[in-house]
Amino acid sequence: MKKVYTAALSAFDQIVYSATHLPVHQQQIFKSFWMGGYECSDQLNCYGHRVDLLHETRHLDRITQDYLQLRSFNIHTVREGIRWSTVEPLPYQYDFSAVCEMIHAARATGIQQIWDICHFGFPDDLTPLHPQFTPRFVALCKAFIRFYRQKVPEGTVILTPINEVGFISWLGGEVAGTSPYAIKMGWEVKYALTKAYIQGIKAIKEADAAALILVTEPLVSIIPPVNATPEQVDAATLQHEIQYQVMDMLIGRICPELGGQEGLIDIVGFNFYYNNQWIVGTEQFLPWANDEPDERWRSLTSLLIEAQQRYYLPMIIAETSHPEEDRPIWVTTIAKSCQAAIDAGVNLLGICLYPIIDRPDWDDLSNWHRSGLWDGDASKPESRELYLPYARALLRAQAFINNRIHRSGCDAAVTGGENT
Repeated sequence: MKKVYTAALSAFDQIVYSATHLPVHQQQIFKSFWMGGYECSDQLNCYGHRVDLLHETRHLDRITQDYLQLRSFNIHTVREGIRWSTVEPLPYQYDFSAVCEMIHAARATGIQQIWDICHFGFPDDLTPLHPQFTPRFVALCKAFIRFYRQKVPEGTVILTPINEVGFISWLGGEVAGTSPYAIKMGWEVKYALTKAYIQGIKAIKEADAAALILVTEPLVSIIPPVNATPEQVDAATLQHEIQYQVMDMLIGRICPELGGQEGLIDIVGFNFYYNNQWIVGTEQFLPWANDEPDERWRSLTSLLIEAQQRYYLPMIIAETSHPEEDRPIWVTTIAKSCQAAIDAGVNLLGICLYPIIDRPDWDDLSNWHRSGLWDGDASKPESRELYLPYARALLRAQAFINNRIHRSGCDAAVTGGENT
């Protein structure tokens, strides 16, 4: 497979490629520092239509080939989702047959899978505000971990019970973009989702002491406008702080009645995109790639340091990507920022490119984002067209980080010190 996917690269790229395969001297929770995420949402879109992106991208049809493609980029860890609306066709009745095929593909190709139990989608008869949401979700968590251990009895399983509560509570609770199609009820949706989240984690950890919980939430920066009033400054500070509400509830810092406590979270995953920084009140996005950088744009490094000082837990970038032609610049920027964070003492264990293959828009399936390492389109959703500028930039980014980590590991071995 290496020859197939690196043949189109230059001689220099081949040298860079070999450098990406240096050993990584870090805590080995994950099989690879660089990861790939397959878009696995099965949510109802703004029109009330069920959109199953694992199906739309044909990932399930060609999962083994998709996994084999990753070898060319030394990616051995992926994020996947079980699709709640599919595995629970009737209340408390489960069909994990598709998940079983996914597990078999991973074992055949040496891929480590991180599992999202709920990635935005709920069964047709449930919303987060339904009184049966929490018991149904807890039962699903128990059923999945029981099924998984029947298939994979050994090793550690890494689970994300509910992906991006902060985002989905806004989309479904504030702007009626998905279930429960509410307006100005974001806090109520967030509270209900986090209640189920906490009980789901406890059920998982009770059933499997070796399970690790990866929480994935957006990492954002919200700032006041130029010449802001004191009220605008306070509003920006409050909105910036809100991004941490879900994790604070999970560990019991706020809303202790939900049962959150220290130890429920094992790894913090942050989702960081080009449009994760905006001005309070106007929601105007800050530019990141101007010739004259906007001084208000905060580096990913500084945001990771802020989060590290708040939680002191291992971290990963759980999602990051950029559409169209800026993909190479973006992955280079991410790599440099992450390396700077590691140098500053952040316990960063990985970067997940999400999506690793292109995906259509939830609300317009004819519009593919052109944000993957491999492109696809509506007319040929099964196609995988390697976007060479992104591929070359990724190889360089991998070499940059791995060479730095490799040197740090060698230095630590010589001095007897510990590597971050």
